[in-house]
Parts: sequence; C-alpha cells; structure tokens
Amino acid sequence: MPERTSERPGSLVESHRGYDPRLILFYFGVAALLLTLTGGLFYRQLLKTDIYHDLERVQNQRRVLTPGPRGNIYDREGRLLVGNRPRFAVTLNLDELRPEFRREFLRIRKAYRESDDRNLPTSSELEQIARFTVVQRYLNQINQSLARTEELDSPALSRHFRQQLLLPYVLVDDLRPGEYARLIEQLPVTSPLQVYTSTTRHYPYGSAAAHTLGFVGTVNLEDALPDGLPGDELKTFAMKGSAGRDGLELRFDETLQGETGGTIYRVDPAGYRVNPPLQKRLPVQGNNLVTSLDIDLQTTVEMAMATLELAGAAVAIDIPTGEILALASKPDFDLNDTAPRISSVKYKEIDEAGGWYNRAVKGVYPPGSAFKILTAVAGLRAGTIDPEVTVDCKGVYKVGRRLFPCHDGHAHGPLKLAEAIEVSCNVFFYENGVKMGAEVIATEARRFGLDHPTGIELPFETKGMLIPDAAWKRRLISQRGFPPEQRASEERWFDGDTANYAIGQGYLLLTPLQMACFTASFARGETETLPTLLHQPDRPRQQTAPIGLSPESYQAIVHGMEQCVISPRGTARILNAPLMRIPDLRIAGKTGTAQVSTPKGSRNLAWFICFAPVERPEIALAVMIEGDTPGEELAGGRYAGPVAQAVLKKWWEKRKVAAQRTLSRASQSPPPLSP
Repeated sequence: MPERTSERPGSLVESHRGYDPRLILFYFGVAALLLTLTGGLFYRQLLKTDIYHDLERVQNQRRVLTPGPRGNIYDREGRLLVGNRPRFAVTLNLDELRPEFRREFLRIRKAYRESDDRNLPTSSELEQIARFTVVQRYLNQINQSLARTEELDSPALSRHFRQQLLLPYVLVDDLRPGEYARLIEQLPVTSPLQVYTSTTRHYPYGSAAAHTLGFVGTVNLEDALPDGLPGDELKTFAMKGSAGRDGLELRFDETLQGETGGTIYRVDPAGYRVNPPLQKRLPVQGNNLVTSLDIDLQTTVEMAMATLELAGAAVAIDIPTGEILALASKPDFDLNDTAPRISSVKYKEIDEAGGWYNRAVKGVYPPGSAFKILTAVAGLRAGTIDPEVTVDCKGVYKVGRRLFPCHDGHAHGPLKLAEAIEVSCNVFFYENGVKMGAEVIATEARRFGLDHPTGIELPFETKGMLIPDAAWKRRLISQRGFPPEQRASEERWFDGDTANYAIGQGYLLLTPLQMACFTASFARGETETLPTLLHQPDRPRQQTAPIGLSPESYQAIVHGMEQCVISPRGTARILNAPLMRIPDLRIAGKTGTAQVSTPKGSRNLAWFICFAPVERPEIALAVMIEGDTPGEELAGGRYAGPVAQAVLKKWWEKRKVAAQRTLSRASQSPPPLSP
C-alpha cells in the first residue's frame, strides 16, 4: 500500500504503515510460549498421568494388614492339642471422634483463655489434652459397665495417634465371656466403642507336651507378606501377628502360619479414614498339623513323673514306624501362660525352675547300666562274649591297682549273659568290656547312630552327645593345656576308662531320645531308628541295617531283659509286683543308675529302658529321672520303672479296646454274597 504523507508549513512529517516490523518478534515469542505451555500440559496431563495418579494414590491411600489365624495341631487320633481361641477387646475408633476432639479442644482453649493462667498451652498440647479427655470419657464408661478400674496410658495413646491412627485403639484387652456378652448387648452399632475379636493360641491340655508343641511370640506382619497382596507402595498399618518361638510351632511355622489379609482405605488430609474401603482381601487360616503324639500316653507319663517331683525326661516310640507317641520333660510350664504373650514375672518363674529346658532332646547324661545292652551286642558281635560262658562275680573287679565295685556291692557268683542283664552285674561287663576294648564299644555305638543327633523335627536338638574313644581323649587333654610331662600320662586311655565305658558311665553322654531310639532299634532287630513327630496312617515300617546277631545271641539278651522285670532278683522286679503287674503283657526292660558331678555334689540318675510285647515289639520307652539330693541312691527300677509302667498300662488298655472294636465291627458286617 503506498504511503500517505501530508506536509504543512512548519509541521512534522507523519508516516502511516499497515504493520510494525518490531511486533513480529513479539508474535513469535508469544506463539512459542503458547506452544511450550500446550506441550507441557500435554506431557503432564496425558503422558505422565499414570505417574501423578500413583503419587496421588500413595498420598491419599493407606493399607491395613490383618493376621491370618494359625493352623491347628492335632494328636494322632485327631484330638486338638493347639488351637485358636477368640480374644475379645474393647476398642475405640479414633477416626470417628474428630468432631468430639474438635469440640473438646475449643472448650479447653476457651477455659484457659478465661482463666487467669498466663501459661496457655500450645495448640498441639491442647489437642493432646482434648484427645486424652475424650478417650478417658469413653474408658470411664467401660469401667462403669464392667466394674473395672482400667487406666488410660497417655504416652501410648499419643504414640498410637501419631503412628497407628487407622487401627482401633485398645481400651480394655482380653474380656471375660460375661463381660463380652454384656458389652455386645449394651454398645450401639454406631458407637465408636466396639468389641474387637482376634485370635490367640489356646492349649486345651495346658502343660502337656509343652516342650514338644512349643509356643509363639508376636511379630510384625510387614516382615513376611504373602505374594500378590496389593498396596506394597502404600503407607501400611499392621496388627500384630504371631510366629513360632520353640517346638513344633517354630519348626513348622511356615506350615501353620496364616495368610495375612489387607484392606486399602482412602484417607483425608488429616489422616482419618474415609469409608467404604477401596480394596479388601480377607486373611486365611494356616494349614493344620497332625502329630504322632498320643495325648493319652502323653498325659499319663507326665502325671507319673509329676508324682516324683523330680526333674527328668521320658520318650515313647512306636517301634515299627519310629513315630513318637509321647515326649516329656520335667519341669515344664503351662503353654497358656505364653499366649498371647508371657509376662516377665512368669518367664522368670519358669526360668528359675528350669522349665524351659527340654531334657529329652537337649540334655546329655551318662546312661548307666541301660547301656549294658549295647555292650552286650558289641561283645557278641566281636566274639568276646558267649551267651553260655560264665563270669564269676565276687562283688568287685580289679583293674590295675583299682577295685571297681558291682552295682550293689554284693557278689553274684557265676553268671551267664542273660543272668548278668537280669541282676545288672557290673563285674560281668567290666571283665568283658576290658576284654573287647573301648574301640569295639565305640564302633558299635556309632553303628546304632548314637554319635549324632536323631534328626527329630524339633529345633535346638543338642549335638553334645559323646561317644568317647582313645583319639577323643587325646584331643581333650591337648586342648586343656597340660604341661608336656603330665600330658603323656593324662592322654592315655586306661582299662579303667573302658570298664566305666562298658557300664554306661565315664565320659559317655547320650540324650533320653537317643536311648529310646536305641531301644526301638534293638527291639526291631536293626541298628537305627529315625524318630518322627508327624503321623502318617499308612507309614511304612522302618528298615535299617540288621543288628547282626544270631537268633540265639539276640534271644539271650531279650531273655535277660524280660527276667529283669519278672524275676524275684531282677532290678526292675517292682514292675511285677501284684499292684503294678500288667496282665498278659510281656515286658523286656533294663534299669540303670549313673552318677553326675554338680557344683553341689554328686547326684544319681535313674534310667529305665524297655519294649513290649516281647513276642512282637510295638512300643519302646526310655525314662530318665534326675535326683535332687546329692549322694541319694536313685535306682532305675524304683524311680524310672513306675513311670514306664504307667505308660505301658495305658497303651495296653487302649490296644485292647481298639482290638475289641475291630472284632465288633467285623462281627456286625454282613456276610459275603453267595455266588
């Protein structure tokens, strides 16, 4: 367009254009800014929408975890040994009290301002006072209803409000049944006060099999969460869970552990819950466990041991399968005292009594004369013992310059193997032990698996069992740092060491469980029994290496063990007394008495091992009783024998009842159809 100009005398020249070139850069700048803004919005709103959605979700959502109940534990006949009982608590949902907290806060602040007190608390302090006042009001209501005097823990309330706001706050825990029924009837459905139901471990038989069943303790659920549980990225609040701490509860914790459930809630800016939940996954109960224990035999053995008021252990094994029928250790404790948690006072009480110690699988002791059965097997296999060759017992046996007495200090005269077992003659085994040597005894003990743990499904089985020999003694003495001139004499394995070894004393150390396994192995005519605490109805018979004795040699030992029980001079003859005899049941047994040194002096141990019926062995036992008085004579037949007798009597009664039921069912079944 042509430029238009106008000129007047004495005036400026004006020029008009259709556009200004300087504005072009401004237009481009604005366009670039708009394009950048549009691109940014597109990037933020469309391309990164998932990221911001996740950030918003993490900020506004919370996850609450609930433990799954643990699985039950049963005995071999399906009777409940460990279960879950409901545990009721009065809880207060703090997130429902926001209006009350606010009103109380305003009231308290107004009261402070109207007072002459110039030390007005901060808003944060006023909020804490308001919360405490409101919660205390509800607790007073519960105390009045239940005739209780519970007190509110202010620090615990503040801590819960800060850290666990989404979880109900427990006002009163572990309600009695009557209290539960009263509150269920009185509390409105809409009340922030509610009765919360959880589960805790319950042990119907109290202290029975306490060391075997074990107990649980509280754990954080977040430490082990199931796969696929949503909300890993969310802030999580968790109820307390439980985990095994000892016994089968610990050994099979993964099996028994319930599956954790979870609920996801939306929360407001103050952290309070907004109902309803966004997602919910219910907890699942853990798997059950069926043990090999027979609770009838378990309670019988524990009652028999309790009458002695002495420490000890007892183990009963099903000979064909190796299943443990009873495993007891005294002193013990009531498992219900551990659930849901054990008090420090009760823990200390059990600890001082020695109740935590499982003597059956952790305690190592010299087995005394009960070990003579293994010495007999070793001598027969080595050819140094002949069942028909006699040894003349004069009451003592001289080894070097030392005299070793027989067990009762009396001369038994000429004895064959079976007779030596019957009267538990030490001299017979001194002489034959020295003749065969310590290595033969040690080799035989290892063949029966006595040099290593049994592998039973219990935690903390000891590895402290000891099958000594000359090489072991040399290592022991060298570790003790004797001077060179003394070490040579101390390191030697003497015939006196072998004599003690042959009668189950000296350095030899075994557990009651090992002795029970040895007895079951011998009864089965084999060398090792693998014990198990799990029941399997169709479990096959165990088969290990044969014992390696001729029938005549084997029967000589069995005959001596049976005579030990029924002979008038047998060391376990108390079991054949009129009031203790078990009709129609033939028992093969062996007593033992050993000595252990303690800071308070020497104490005796009473042992008794046995199996029955002799003609077809089905059950084996080992019982060990600790003396509590230094120097007291504690004979196996008098102390340990009656414990075994009580178990055998109960087992025999149950066996006869089962046989009668089988016959009854067979007689009631219809006859087969004729072709």
